[in-house]
Amino acid sequence: MTDMDWAAQRARMVRAQIESRGVRSPRVLAAMGRVPRERFVPGALRGRACADHALAIGHGQTISQPYMVALMTEALDLSPADRVLEIGTGSGYQCAVLAELAAEVWSVERIPALAEEASALLSELGYANVHVRCSDGSLGWPEQAPFDAIIVTAAAPAAPPPLLDQLSPRGGRLVVPVGDRELQHMSVVRRTPDGYQTRPSIGCRFVPLLGDEGWPD
Repeated sequence: MTDMDWAAQRARMVRAQIESRGVRSPRVLAAMGRVPRERFVPGALRGRACADHALAIGHGQTISQPYMVALMTEALDLSPADRVLEIGTGSGYQCAVLAELAAEVWSVERIPALAEEASALLSELGYANVHVRCSDGSLGWPEQAPFDAIIVTAAAPAAPPPLLDQLSPRGGRLVVPVGDRELQHMSVVRRTPDGYQTRPSIGCRFVPLLGDEGWPD
């Protein structure tokens, strides 16, 4: 397909899968339409890049369903000046969406091959405001804290304390799937000078967050 064909596919994806289900942020919808999702999908699956489900990217990992990416991104309530931490770089797709909306994005991936591939692709696509490293994402990126927003694209047994600590105390937001290894709910946490405010969102299924503050490998 040509670039115009892919742009039309993404526009249909945004209308049918995302906006129709209640995601309303104009900035998020525009970013989902701009980021070339097809570039973040393995070649054999590229024809299904805009389908309404997650896709395997190798190493036991997935690129999330477009709706879930948009919903989690909207929950972060990003402004153009925000500094964002992503846990679970994966293919780099969610990172690219964040980079469209925030000033800088730090992303942590535990699988070396994925970190290397995602970093190279994000650079090729011109996302100069992205920083990727390979380490235990459940511990965050403390030397770059505090963050205005943190997103975890893997399931944790509870919101990891190091990530809570790395939120800005002036309204920092954490979006993380919380539950067991099979089924979770989306948890949205906001840090204020008085403590943490948490609200549950929809049910979901993610690969497990492995690490010191996640599930054992």
